[in-house]
Amino acid sequence: MRKIIVSEYVTLDGVMEDPGGGDKSKYGGWSLQFWNEQAMKFKYDELFACDALLFGRVTYDGFAKAWPTMKGTADFGERMNGIAKYVVSTTLKSAEWNNSTIINHDVVTEIRKLKEQPGKDILVEGSAELVYTLTQHDLVDEFRLMIHPIVVGGGKRLFREGIDRKVLQPVDTKTFSSGIVILTYQPNKKEIK
Repeated sequence: MRKIIVSEYVTLDGVMEDPGGGDKSKYGGWSLQFWNEQAMKFKYDELFACDALLFGRVTYDGFAKAWPTMKGTADFGERMNGIAKYVVSTTLKSAEWNNSTIINHDVVTEIRKLKEQPGKDILVEGSAELVYTLTQHDLVDEFRLMIHPIVVGGGKRLFREGIDRKVLQPVDTKTFSSGIVILTYQPNKKEIK
């Protein structure tokens, strides 16, 4: 069975909103100063270890606008543009980005079916609302949190208020010279209440 891997850029205060600043949000643009070769290699290896991307509508729209025309991305960009992509949306009428499929009904069942198909891992980036749904339905097999050494004081959080209590098991830690710490967690099969 394939695993769903949620990989997120997160601040010390738990914000995931607009790390690159492309959405021009009040809290955006906080990750770029910490980007280095180690972070690039981590994201490269992560992308090539999966064979599908799963997005919410907002993240899909941003990626679909940027990646097809981005210059100088070599095989990483080729992989982003060529890999199978699934976008969860009840409002999107067509998905123009190469190799994209819309999931617009019975999301939990359809994602369970994706997990049952043969193949490599399925990677989720950004997509706050989708991650909330996946987490609530115990569909996430691994969280990879790229904690950036910055506090932004507000913005959309990865684990928002109202989410059910979840106990996670730490499985790996990596530290980069830029100050990024990657914490990897999997669901704890023996939840502590």
